[in-house]
Order: sequence, then structure tokens, then C-alpha cells
Amino acid sequence: MRIGIACFPTFGGSGIIATELAHHLAKKHELHLVSYDRPVRARQEMGVFFHEVELLSYPLFERVPCCYSLALVSKLTEIIRSYNLDIIHAHYAVPNAISAYLAKKICDDSVKMITTLHGTDSYLVGSHPSYKEVTQFSMQKSDALTAVSEYLKDRTMAEFDTSQEIRVIPNFTDSRRFRRLKRDREQTIICHSSNFRTIKRIPDIIKAFKLISEEINCKLSLIGDGPERPKVEKLVRNLGISENVEFLGNMKNVEEILGNSDLFLLPSEDESFGLAALEAMSCEVPVVASNVGGLKELISHGVDGFLIDVGNVEALAQYSLEILQSPMLQKEFGKNARQKVLRKYTPDKIVPRYERLYNETLEKK
Repeated sequence: MRIGIACFPTFGGSGIIATELAHHLAKKHELHLVSYDRPVRARQEMGVFFHEVELLSYPLFERVPCCYSLALVSKLTEIIRSYNLDIIHAHYAVPNAISAYLAKKICDDSVKMITTLHGTDSYLVGSHPSYKEVTQFSMQKSDALTAVSEYLKDRTMAEFDTSQEIRVIPNFTDSRRFRRLKRDREQTIICHSSNFRTIKRIPDIIKAFKLISEEINCKLSLIGDGPERPKVEKLVRNLGISENVEFLGNMKNVEEILGNSDLFLLPSEDESFGLAALEAMSCEVPVVASNVGGLKELISHGVDGFLIDVGNVEALAQYSLEILQSPMLQKEFGKNARQKVLRKYTPDKIVPRYERLYNETLEKK
């Protein structure tokens, strides 16, 4: 098959999954990645072609968000015609799905369109009055529609009026890349990775770490960047724990930190899936996370991690200490976490499900 994938190039889960999917599909198919910049997980490999969406620099358009949407339509139209694509797979509904639909219509429906919902595109951005109608329209007009968790499927069906079937295909991670690393260490490492938005509740991590560090010798590694970082840095200084907290920024090789970590924290207000937690679990790192959204499907409380109520800093610290102060429990949880990943969330389990969906969609008239 000749497949085009429209995605965001950033460190968010939707762009990472879209890019990894492209690389795994390229072993058998021709893949075209389309975005405004090269995706952070993109690699130079045979069968994967990157197409940059160029934006017109014009004063009138400086504050007009539709500019990228229209430029993406033109680029997708060009690629569909030039490479005779069979499938356009839009990851994230706004604006990738509606742009894919317009390109499909310009090309006289010569290509099938699939949309994968990743979370905020459905129930945050997509449900906003400014975007809801167009998001709903793009879902209805998709030849196939997927979501990364049962939670996201249910929430989307509650938020939108669509008769389109939503197939759940969860995220995945490369267990060969994300694995436990051997190291000699004295200090315990606690890790978190995100885009530093308010919804991630990173201040809760800082407050919990303060409590944890009073009991054990540990370090907190924060991977990522975003709008909340200045606020978090100030809190770290105010609590007097700067020497034990490192801000690593956006990293391409996050597995090097995860593979050396002892615990991963994700106390988010909401998560449609929790790809960061999945990557930690693949590295045999237990996770303490909020009992919300897709995290409830990913983490089994008391088996491979712990789930807490949103905002419960004391429970976050307590469960963290329970794991870190018991090497046997930490090892058991880590082993169980990786076994779950190997059973359910590796490329060989998930990528064929997308391939079957592509074939079924192409067979439809």
C-alpha cells in the first residue's frame, strides 16, 4: 500500500505514535509523513518519505490559525496525486482530519481517509465551540475512525453526535528500545516525562518528591518542556530541593533516562492513554499515576503500579515510598509491567491491526 500519514512533529504522543507507525509499516509498504517540521522520532529509513508543509509568510495571516490547515490541504493533494496514495491516515482530528478530507475531495475521492483520535483533539480542542462542528464533520466523513483507548472512544461518543464506528487500537512501544539498562548507582532516580501543561499536575510531583526525599536519597529527572516549566522551577527553588531535581528538556533518547529509573510518576488530571507511562513500563519501571482515563486500562493497581486520586500528593508520596523502600516489590512490579507490554503493546501486536483496518477500508466501495 501507499500510505500518507499527517501528524504533528512534536514530542506529544500523537506525533510519536504516528511516526513509529510509519517506520514499522515501511517494512512492507510505502510511507509518506506529512507535517510542518520533521517529526522528532523520524529516522532516515528506506520506504519513509518526509514532506514538509511550507507556510506562506504574509502579515494578514500572522494570527490566522487556518493558514496551516489550508497549506496542509495543498500538500496532501500534491502527494496524493504525485504518489497515487491509497490511504491518508490523519493523526489528531484538528486540523489534520479536516485537511485530509478536503484533499480527498479535491482528488475526487481517489484516496481513503482514516482518522485516529488521540485525546485532546476530541474532548478538549475538538469539543471547543470554535472547532466542534468541523471536528464532528471530519469524524463523520472519515472512511474509518480509531481511538487509542476505550475511555477515549466512550468519551468521544458522549461528546459528539456521530454514527461512525470507532475502533479502539491502543498505542504501542518498541520493547527492544525501551528496556531496562544495567548501571552501578547509589542514588534512586524518579522520573517524569511530559509537555509540561497544567493538566499534567507537575507541581504535585514536586511536592511529593519533597516528602520522598526526606525519607530516602533520591533524584528527580524531569523530561520535557512547556508552559508550566517556569512555575515548576520556582516551586523547586522555594522548596529548597534544586540540588536533587534536574530539568532535562525535550530529549529524543528518553529511553536512556527511563531505562535507568526506579519509578515513574504521572499524576495527570486526565490521560487518554498514557504513552509516557507505557514507555516506562517497558523499561521495567513501576508507575504511580492518577486513576483516570486510559491510565486505568494501562496500569493494574497493586500489580505493576499504583493508582491514586487526582491531587492526592500524600498518596503519591506514600505509594512511591512503598515501592522504593522494597526492592522486591519494585522488581516484581517492574517485571509485571514489562510482561504486560510484551503481551499487549508491542509493534507486532498493534501494527497488524492498523494494516487490517487499511485493507478493510480499501475494500469498501
